[in-house]
Order: sequence, then structure tokens, then C-alpha cells
Amino acid sequence: MTNWQHLKRSDECQTLSCTHLSLYTNTRFMIENPQLRKILKWTGLTVLTVLVLLTGVSVYFSKNWKPELEKKITEAVNKGSQGLYQVSVKDLHLNILTGSISADSIWLRPDTVMLNALLDKKVAPTHLFELRLAKLQLRRLSLLRIWRKKEIDLNDIILNKPSINMTYYAGQHRPQTETKPKSLYELLSGTLHAVRIKAMRIADADFDYISGATGKKLNSVHKLNLTVRDFLLDEHSDDDTTRFYYTKDVRFEIAGYQSPSKDGMYTTKVDSITGSLRKKELEVKNFRMIPKYPELEFSRKLGTQKDRYDLHFKHILFSGIDYLRLNSEGVLHAQSLLLNSGIAKIFMNRELPGDATQDKTKNFPHMALQRLPVATTIDTLKLRQLNVAYTEYNPMAEQKGTIHIDHLKGNVLNVTNDSVSLDKSAVAVALLEADLVKAAHLNIRIDFKLRSPVAGFHYKGHIGPMDMVKLNPLSRALGLVEMESGKISKIDFEAEGNRYGAKGKMQMRYTDLKIRLLKVDEDGGAPKKKGFLSFLANNILIKDSNPLPGKELREVKIDFERTPSASFFNLLWKSVFVGLRETVGLGIVPMKSPEQGNKDMQKKLKDRKEKRAEKQEEKKEEKKKKEQERQQNKN
Repeated sequence: MTNWQHLKRSDECQTLSCTHLSLYTNTRFMIENPQLRKILKWTGLTVLTVLVLLTGVSVYFSKNWKPELEKKITEAVNKGSQGLYQVSVKDLHLNILTGSISADSIWLRPDTVMLNALLDKKVAPTHLFELRLAKLQLRRLSLLRIWRKKEIDLNDIILNKPSINMTYYAGQHRPQTETKPKSLYELLSGTLHAVRIKAMRIADADFDYISGATGKKLNSVHKLNLTVRDFLLDEHSDDDTTRFYYTKDVRFEIAGYQSPSKDGMYTTKVDSITGSLRKKELEVKNFRMIPKYPELEFSRKLGTQKDRYDLHFKHILFSGIDYLRLNSEGVLHAQSLLLNSGIAKIFMNRELPGDATQDKTKNFPHMALQRLPVATTIDTLKLRQLNVAYTEYNPMAEQKGTIHIDHLKGNVLNVTNDSVSLDKSAVAVALLEADLVKAAHLNIRIDFKLRSPVAGFHYKGHIGPMDMVKLNPLSRALGLVEMESGKISKIDFEAEGNRYGAKGKMQMRYTDLKIRLLKVDEDGGAPKKKGFLSFLANNILIKDSNPLPGKELREVKIDFERTPSASFFNLLWKSVFVGLRETVGLGIVPMKSPEQGNKDMQKKLKDRKEKRAEKQEEKKEEKKKKEQERQQNKN
């Protein structure tokens, strides 16, 4: 170490020593100086006095302001709602030191006399609310600001586990007056000049949506979380177009929603439902409608032919929702609804008798839309990456056949049941494409006539190249027909349909068609080939190509009569199937109606059951006889 470094180290030590000495000297001076001790003592007493005074003031305000504050709250609610709502509070707790207020047992409800008067005049709000809350917390409230400036400035409000009832009253029309109604600020300006709340949080709320006409619950939601961001009520907030009901945003979330169907045969599950009023969105993740039983067991519990649904949509998104109109008029309008990454499985058991009283016309897409309880307009319904599987069980073949529609995508325009939207356009247009039966590509346009009393629609489609052998899993199970060979180059079809059936035309280009006719194995084995009948069909009935050599392309008519129990999807594919039969030459073979076909099937199933019972009895007798012979030989 150099002399210079020794010198520097020595200076540092001297500096530290001086610092310690200075602190020691000052501390000793403060302790020994009587004048300074008096100042410190006076300061401590002053601080203690202020704390005592603040505590006393806090106790005084808590005791004497409580009735006045309760009165102000009641008046503000009554005045702000123009007499429609009243509120009761069991107890208030005020802490001036922390700027916090808590209230016990709050009940906000409509005034029944005022409500009934408005309902009689048909001018009540579309939605009314009732709220019950065990405890309300308001934090960081400046009471001096309220007293001096008549302004409320709150950090946050917390509502934990409230019970909320929202009642819907249909047919209410708020009167249109020449004078502009008073705003909420104008109603409260005599009491308050401004209200700002940075955040309001509702946690784990129970929410019931109730019909005002019947008093019945239309829907119930548990574990609802809601956050209101930046609420501002002042003389300028009415003109702030960035705010929705005086807020910058309202967000809501429902996690783990689950509900059984009325008949107990399905359970609806949703991972989460979230929404934002500022973004005008509502998002649903993992929507599932789950049947209670496997396919055959489910259908047999119903006793008649009814569709069984198994649905799963990973992502559902409403965009451009007019929340203001939804709240004020009860009308749902959204710019788009996206259904993404979904699977829809539909199953029908043909061993069961049909229900003669059931007419599935009401379940056609445009008919079901008209039955929605809320006036609805979706400008564009977007379908993306959906897979549909329609399965029928054939009890004669004892096999299931499935029509697969994979990678379905497209748009449906003007999805509405709202009279105002229908006056502009009464047609919903579906432009769709998909992979059909894992063998060909389908493009189809469907025009739904939304005001048609007979559920009318028009459809036009194109099916691309297809190897007909790939249809065998379907044709074997449902039609007891097997394709030996056949190549389709394209199919074009167009028809008008309604609740009674469909009529139109079809062109199908194909080559090298050969089929095998199958028959049921009465013992329950795999269907067997009808050799001679297959030979006759291929050489007499079947036209193996279109066009035939030296002939023009054949165009056939579609003429399909629907039965009331047939679904919309069944009507579509059966009418196309009729065109296919006509084109290949099977049109001269009469088709049985579903009712007649089901009646014949029930008879055949009964005969088969009796024959199998007879064979079982014969086997038992034969086994018994052999056992007797064995015993005799043994003796």
C-alpha cells in the first residue's frame, strides 16, 4: 500500500469518527437541553391530542351522522329513480380515520305502488332489479370533500355475495315527450355536484332472471363476478360518448356454469362466460350439451323416435352487441356471432315407433328462430371448423350408419326474428361449404324465408368428385346396398322446400356404377349378398353412367314428400337422395313412406324376435334331449 493510500484510508477513518462523534454530541445535547425537551414533549402531546380528537370526532360522526346519512341515502335512491326504487339499510359503520363506510343488510327493491302504476300505463322499464346484500364496503372516501364540495370520490365499492333479481316486463313503451327527461345528474344536483368511483366489484353473486308476467325464473346464474370501471356522474358526463351509463366499462364473468335440462336428459356445461360493455362483446368457452345416457339407451328411454343431441363448441363469440338497446328495449342486436371449433352429433333410433303427434317443422332453423323469447338480430352468423355427424340405427341390419359433414364453414346473413329487421329483409341467406361423408366437397346456398307460414326455403348446391365405394359404411347400414364401383365427377341440384317436402332438379355425372344388394341375416350376423337380385339390378335397372354412351346428360326431377316427424336435415338429404335414385335408374322402385317403412320394420322385428325365440326353444329342447340320451347310455 502506498503512502497516498495510507493517507486516504486515514482520512476516511477520521471522517467516520467525526460523524459518530457528531451524532453522539447532538443526541446528548438534545437529552440534556431542558428547552428542547419541553418542545418534544409539547409536540408529542399535540399529536396525541389530535389523535384523541380525531377518534372522538369519528365516534361522534358515527353516532350522530348515521341517521342523517341513512336519510340521505334513502332520499338519493328515491330521487335518482324518480320514486321507482326504495332502499333500506339495517346499520351503518363509519370510520373517518380510514375514510371507510360499511353497511349491513341492504335491500334495494322497486316500489310496488309506483311499479304497478307504470305497468298499468305500459310505461314501466323493460328490466327492473332487486338486490339483497349482507354487507357493503366503501373504501377511501373523503368525507371533507363531501361536506365542503358536495362531491363523492371513492376508491372502490365491494359487494360480496349479493343476491340479484332481474325481472323482464314485455310490451313496455317509454313515452316520447317533447321535453327532454331529466338526467340522473339533474335529479341529484341539488344534493351532490359530482360522484366518481374508480372501481366497483361484485363478487360471487347469485343472479335470477325472472318473467314479470308469470313470476317464474327464466334462468339462474351463480358465481357471477362483475367489475365497473371509472364511474363518473357530473354536469358533463351525459355528453361523454366514451361512457356507457356513466362508466368507462362494465365487465362480467361467470365461471363453471352448469344446468340440467327440464326433463333431466341433458346437462349444459360452460367453462366460462365473459363480457365487456365497452368492447360490445360476449365470449363463451367450452359450451357443452351432454346427454345423460349412451345413444341406444337414451333413445329407448324416450320410447319414440326423437333426436338425441351431443354438442360441444369450444369458442362462441358475440361481437358488436348493442347493450344499450338490449337493456332499454329488450332487443338483442349483434353485428356477428362466431361458432368456432365445434362438434354436433345427432342420433336417431329407427327401431322405435314414430310419434304421430310430433311435427318437427317447429324445429326448422328459421322456425326455431321465430320462437326465441327475445327479439333478435344477428347481422352475420359465422360458422368455422364445425363437424356434424348424423347417425341412424337400422334395427334390421343391427348397424349404425353415419352421415359426416366435416370442416363446415361459412356465413349466415340476416339471422333475425325482429319485426323491424324483417321489414327490411325477410330472407336469411346461408352460404356454406363442407366435406361430405368424408368423400367429396359440398357447396350449398340456402335462402330461408323468415315470414313463410309453411317454413319455405330455397336451396342450391354442388358436390365435387367422389369415389362411390366410400359411401359403403353409410349405404350398407341404412340401405342394405353396397357399391362395387362408381366414380362421380360432380352433382348439381336445386329445389324449393317447405314443411310438406321439396321439388326441384338434379344433374349427376358419373361412370362405372355397380352395386350389390344385401339381405339381413336373421341370426344377427353380417348382411349377406343377394347374388341373383344384384345381377338383375346391375343389368336391368341400374344405369351405369351419366351420360350413357351416345346419349345426352340426364337431368332428373326431385319430388320428395316430407312426413311431419322428419327433421330439416332429414328433408335436405332425403330430397337429394331421391334425385340420386332417379338418376341411377331406381326411381321406378317405389319408396315407402317413413310411417309405412317403420310399420313394416316393427312387424319384421316382431317376426324376427319370435323366430329367434323359437330357435332358442328348439336348441334348449335339443340340448335337453341329448342330456337325457347321455344319462340313458350311462345307465
